[in-house]
Amino acid sequence: MDPAPAMFDAMLVGWARQQQSRLLGKKTVADRVSLVRRFAAFNGTYPWQWTAEDVEAYFSAQLSGQSPLAHSTVRGQQSDLRMFCSFVTDARYGWGAACLEEFGQAPVQVCHDWNTVDHVAEYEGRPGRRALTYDELQALFDAADERGEDIRRRGRKGVLSAWRDAVMLKSVYAYGTRRREAVMLDLHDLRHNPRAKDYGRFGAVEVRFGKASRGSPPKRRTVLTVPEMDWIVPLLEEWTSEVRAGFGAGAHPALWVTERCDRISPRRLDEVFALVRDLAGLEQALELHCLRHTYITHLIEFGYPERFVQDQVGHRYAATTALYTWVSDEYRNRLLEESLHRRAQRAQTREGRRTR
Repeated sequence: MDPAPAMFDAMLVGWARQQQSRLLGKKTVADRVSLVRRFAAFNGTYPWQWTAEDVEAYFSAQLSGQSPLAHSTVRGQQSDLRMFCSFVTDARYGWGAACLEEFGQAPVQVCHDWNTVDHVAEYEGRPGRRALTYDELQALFDAADERGEDIRRRGRKGVLSAWRDAVMLKSVYAYGTRRREAVMLDLHDLRHNPRAKDYGRFGAVEVRFGKASRGSPPKRRTVLTVPEMDWIVPLLEEWTSEVRAGFGAGAHPALWVTERCDRISPRRLDEVFALVRDLAGLEQALELHCLRHTYITHLIEFGYPERFVQDQVGHRYAATTALYTWVSDEYRNRLLEESLHRRAQRAQTREGRRTR
């Protein structure tokens, strides 16, 4: 057995086990291991041979191609590479001593402050992932409805699927759910809210597959149906009581089912949004997650307290909610006008006191 690749494989197995013991997800572990393998293959060297220059060469290449990596992706990959180097240079695991004995070289940390990305901006996401304007949101929903009507007029198959897609997109906005949260909803996740009896079983949605963090299980939360979004109630009522049965889903628990009586996939949800977005003539940079941004922004504009919004969308920190908020110019101008009005009233009050 060639000792060099055997040592490298053993390092990766040990690192994977270390992450698994922290309850990190399988995909997270697999992606990190894959990155280290790609980095080694690019440089044609093993961890005990790596230098800081190898890091610079690898990421320079990743940023100079036809599709350069996003800022947040580069920072994330550099962080993962730094973690691997910290693992193999930790004396408690003995990799340094083993490599020194076998190859005469020991691994060192190659990711430093001077050759990695600084985290200086709170939000590093793509600019296209923004909140929609009210006109854009209406255009999106109109395009979703018109798609079903067009299929009906042509006498073609797919009317029920188009109807499902329209309601599904509207519900993603009405409850501010993430992609996986939306597709993992079951019928029994539709809940009554004693304080909103008029909404029946659609007074709240129980999200059981919220975004996990640091190896924790999926986070759960209850998203209340707010009065400004109560138009979703009759749509969900019609979907669950009439239209969904047309798919022949039977006892399948999923709220959103496919033509093959299976749960709709996150990828399909992305495809639906992209299709309707293009029909509406919106920017191609816009993604499904924009609906969640829009939901947060609109709750703020409706006047809901930040803590309420934070609980609705399942953010651990209020600062995270603030990063997703883009209040419209109309809303900001309204706040400015109200502030100016209050200032004028105070000035009139003071002037009235002087004249007396």
